[in-house]
Amino acid sequence: MPRRTYPTDAGRIEQAADLEDIVQDKRVDWRATGAKARRRQRRYKNLLTQQLVKGCIDMNELDQT
Repeated sequence: MPRRTYPTDAGRIEQAADLEDIVQDKRVDWRATGAKARRRQRRYKNLLTQQLVKGCIDMNELDQT
């Protein structure tokens, strides 16, 4: 079974294509419909994207000081 996606996994993303590889639904076979699985994947991707943006903003603030 694949490992669950966590916000800390955002550090493993170097290119946009890496997002598809990192986000994996370990319960894909348990979902009632494909739409629910896609919705869940979208939430994980958005969570990781927010973490990346937050990390970039934090790094820029450190560089300016």
